[in-house]
Amino acid sequence: MNREEMLEEVYKRAKAYELRGGNCSQCSLAAIFEVLGVEDENVVRAATGFADGVGLTGDGHCGALSGGAMAISYFFGRKKEDMGRMGKQIRALLLAKKFHEEFVKEFSTCRCHDIQIKQFGRFFNLYDMEDMKAALAAGMPEGCSTLVGKAARMALEIILDEQARQGKKAELPVV
Repeated sequence: MNREEMLEEVYKRAKAYELRGGNCSQCSLAAIFEVLGVEDENVVRAATGFADGVGLTGDGHCGALSGGAMAISYFFGRKKEDMGRMGKQIRALLLAKKFHEEFVKEFSTCRCHDIQIKQFGRFFNLYDMEDMKAALAAGMPEGCSTLVGKAARMALEIILDEQARQGKKAELPVV
């Protein structure tokens, strides 16, 4: 796939995953990994708790932002052996910061609660069945899936740009 095909494919996959079963963090991360040929189920599993602002609370940032930042860090983050070396994390931090800035520019906020209010007119407690029904009726699956697709695309674009800047593909971590 060329670059534009990869960006379109990640959007489609992330959106489809979100529509199929939710969990914005896992959906964005899984789509990015698939398009880049990464097979690491443990990292996708680790993204589970970030959904809907962490644990479906709405109180943290959007899970799609978490998933994208995890993908960026997967390629450009520091290794465990380098944790005592501050400089080894700078590239991933700067790229994650760029992703955050682009996300906020696109969606006006990064906080799940605020995104829901902006998109649907209110916040939904997804642990409450009445609120869950109301979220479905308000179009949350379509709205959130589109956001997840856009966020995955943003994160992949940052990864591809950095790979091009380095003149090579980012090395996949050894697992």
